[in-house]
Amino acid sequence: MQKLTIATHGPGLYEFTDQISVTGSGLLTLFVQHTSCSLLVQENADLEVQTDLQNFFARLVPPTTDPTMYYLTHTHEGPDDMPAHIKAAMMPTHLSIPVVNAQMQLGTWQGVYLFEHRDRPHHRTVLAMMS
Repeated sequence: MQKLTIATHGPGLYEFTDQISVTGSGLLTLFVQHTSCSLLVQENADLEVQTDLQNFFARLVPPTTDPTMYYLTHTHEGPDDMPAHIKAAMMPTHLSIPVVNAQMQLGTWQGVYLFEHRDRPHHRTVLAMMS
């Protein structure tokens, strides 16, 4: 098992494909040990994709200071906390990626990302395990 630490500095997608070590062939499982961020396989060729994804989810689930979010009660950890939990509930917190001859079988334009949903910096732990 490999334990990765991904440093974030606010909302956004953080690619960590190159930090993942794989051997042999099998199935790689990635799991993030936090409830306010997600894991994604996403395009890594055009940064506009990442910007658009971040803007879409910010619009879909705005902070609790937005009047449309009046019904949320979990607000004592900041206006970004409960929306971050909602986003993490909508997106995966684990991924499965096939590995053949020590190579992740990602598509040409795919990368592995941690999607940070909180405003402040964090150190996120991602576990990687081959089976």
